Amino acid sequence: MAKAISDLYAREIPDSRGILTLEVSVSDGENVVSTQVPSGKSAGSHEAIELRDKDDGGVTEASDNIKNIIRPQLVGMVPDQKEIDRLLLQLDGTPDKSHLGGNTLIGISTAVGRLAAKQEGVPLWRHISEITDSKPSFPALFMNIINGGVHADFRLPFQEYMVVISGDSPKLSFENGKSIFSSLEKIISEKYGEVPIGDEGGYSPKCDSLEEPFEILKELVSQQASVSLAIDAAASEFYKDGLYELLGRKYSSAELVLVYKELLEKYRLLSIEDPFAEDDGQSFRQLLSQTEGRTFIVGDDLTTTNPNRVKWAVENKLADAMIVKPNQIGTLTETFEAVSLARNAGWKLIVSHRSGDTMDDFIADLSVGIGAFGMKAGSPNPPERVAKYKRLADIELEML
Repeated sequence: MAKAISDLYAREIPDSRGILTLEVSVSDGENVVSTQVPSGKSAGSHEAIELRDKDDGGVTEASDNIKNIIRPQLVGMVPDQKEIDRLLLQLDGTPDKSHLGGNTLIGISTAVGRLAAKQEGVPLWRHISEITDSKPSFPALFMNIINGGVHADFRLPFQEYMVVISGDSPKLSFENGKSIFSSLEKIISEKYGEVPIGDEGGYSPKCDSLEEPFEILKELVSQQASVSLAIDAAASEFYKDGLYELLGRKYSSAELVLVYKELLEKYRLLSIEDPFAEDDGQSFRQLLSQTEGRTFIVGDDLTTTNPNRVKWAVENKLADAMIVKPNQIGTLTETFEAVSLARNAGWKLIVSHRSGDTMDDFIADLSVGIGAFGMKAGSPNPPERVAKYKRLADIELEML
């Protein structure tokens, strides 16, 4: 029988960028579990609103709301995900979570999921698979090893240049990723000298052409059948007044479709994430119709893990894959609803970290639990990114 929640509290901790975020803890008197909340720099306008202090951008107000508004209502309830998420949504009362904050809600929602798994005596990934009726499986690793866009002061136009490593063993895939990253370090050093590191731990050289970063990655993985290339264009960040600007040149949507098709043909891209601005549905549909079966068109800012946005994208055939970021929507229940809608449409699911991340490894359990096609966790060096890969390796042992 489930035990009632006896305490709920929060504290401020720094994320990987040194920006304060929430760590939320929940207890049943015997077990205490915690969740550290990530934050994105490149955030879609349809995401749940983070609640941050107006003076210094901290999360004191969010922490106070947990103590004064949410805790009195939650203590005494059992960790039933749907019921607690329903209460959180009622207490917030806004469509964009702007009253209590999406960061506040997801911290509590995720901690409750962890407590439920703890009480059941099962790993978190197993608990997630059961409540979502999913078959657990290991994701391919989408490693962002060259950083651009807002994650690297726009030294490169696209936000993420990734190697995608597939295989039955996440431990071996991670080791392969580290080897690729080490080889990249040598190439970057020889070609550019010392270069900055982006928010997600990848290198950020300043290139003069769209093809240059792809040529570097192509050289790295050309002999590896289990490794593909992918990008997150994050096109909302370089869209203005109906045009897209890349390396000083402006493109119409139709011209940008041709750019992506050329890159796809030349570098055999496995996926293209957010190739257009978040509300440029017509261009998403055009690119998907012209490339379907050869690459995956992935929605992130397009869909924001929001069931309503996912429905819209599915009905209008705008994509065939989706990024899953629970903090975009604010509760696990809504996250699982978005996952179900995408899966029923035949879409691939790619669970993702955020650029401002923490040592929390929840997304590894989420990836395995919902049987995601892929997991994005950044480069294989920064500790906040490695924590996710290490958790996958631990799950591999748990599944033996």
